[in-house]
Amino acid sequence: MTSWSWTPWLLAAMLFFWGVGGYNRMMRLRNAIGTAYGQLDGLLTQRAQLCARLLEQLRPLLQNEQATFDALENAQGEAQSAANAVRAKPYAADPVAALAVAAAVHAAALTRLMSLVEHHGALAEHPEVFALVDELKMVERQRAFARQVFNQAVGVYNEAVQQFPTRLLASFFGFGEARSL
Repeated sequence: MTSWSWTPWLLAAMLFFWGVGGYNRMMRLRNAIGTAYGQLDGLLTQRAQLCARLLEQLRPLLQNEQATFDALENAQGEAQSAANAVRAKPYAADPVAALAVAAAVHAAALTRLMSLVEHHGALAEHPEVFALVDELKMVERQRAFARQVFNQAVGVYNEAVQQFPTRLLASFFGFGEARSL
């Protein structure tokens, strides 16, 4: 047997192992997106609980601000619904896009409520409200950091999807581009 008769088998083995390695790399990067979203999702849940407690405290104190409370509750409901959709596939672009829109609406409603709380003099007698506001601000900072981690994981994954020759594997195995928040 000549050395040339082994060449096709050697090339086939190299191609096979490259494919397995590339597939495993794509799975590892996609799983990193899921892990990053898991951390973000926990903070979104914590923020929802804090918002509900804050609204519960504020309703009897600021009865003329019902529209602000309703706007935040509606935005919170949409954000939770979008977060639930992303939870199943955090690497899928459409659910993450819906979450990004819902998060922007929620941020606007929450900013309005925070502004209202900070500028309402009658709330000075209620330290529990300000304790909730401080806790909510802390969770918002943590959420912003977790969002950055998620977006970094998405960026690394998308870079791998776009690189040649991994792009060939990505299209063959259905690894599409992910969306950042």
